[in-house]
Amino acid sequence: MHKIALDALTEQHLAAARLAGSGRSAHTVLGGHDATLRQTLIALAGGQKLDEHESPGEATLQVLRGHVRLFTDSDSADAATGEMLVIPDERHALEAIHDSVVLLTVAKRA
Repeated sequence: MHKIALDALTEQHLAAARLAGSGRSAHTVLGGHDATLRQTLIALAGGQKLDEHESPGEATLQVLRGHVRLFTDSDSADAATGEMLVIPDERHALEAIHDSVVLLTVAKRA
């Protein structure tokens, strides 16, 4: 059994994102490129974006702290601390409205 302190990772990576030129910091919490299930903690300073990209499989985005907006070509949705978005199976982008930390969970396609 393995326990992960998400609050500590949230603080650590949000501080790193604020200092980074890119305005972001990430940490693979579970899995990796070879695993089917992957969870990644992503911290974004307010106003920063993850540019449009393809969805690698079924995915959700849980907001651990802050406020984010998920965009597709035809739609957008906001989520704040404690909320979760189901990521559509299409190109999408993510913007941090305020300093934010999200937990991305992906079940990769075979």
